[in-house]
Amino acid sequence: MDTAYPDIIAMLNQYFDGIHHSDTSILAKVFHPEAHYYCATEGHLLHLDMQQYFPVVDKRPSPASKNENRRDRIVSLEIAGPVTAFARVECAIANKFFTDFLTLVKLDGRWQIVSKVFHFELMDT
Repeated sequence: MDTAYPDIIAMLNQYFDGIHHSDTSILAKVFHPEAHYYCATEGHLLHLDMQQYFPVVDKRPSPASKNENRRDRIVSLEIAGPVTAFARVECAIANKFFTDFLTLVKLDGRWQIVSKVFHFELMDT
């Protein structure tokens, strides 16, 4: 686990880059192909796989293209063993502030997100 923290932090920074630039080529490197995406903020369960999630990202104008300031940070990181970890991160897109719970696994020598469960709040703009 000597390199787990820096490796995970590097992967999470790629995740933030992918979100900020709406770049699914970056996100495809950090999400496992079989990863799942969940949210219940609006009173129903939203559940997407990566084939459904990436087109949503591709269609939205990126925060970077709108000159939005980056508002992302790693809140906490827990490592359960050599191939399992959990990260709580925060980021924002337009007037939505997100708290993401990311479940991570290390497969094929790299850390990947296998599930994203998130909540968002609307902010005053």
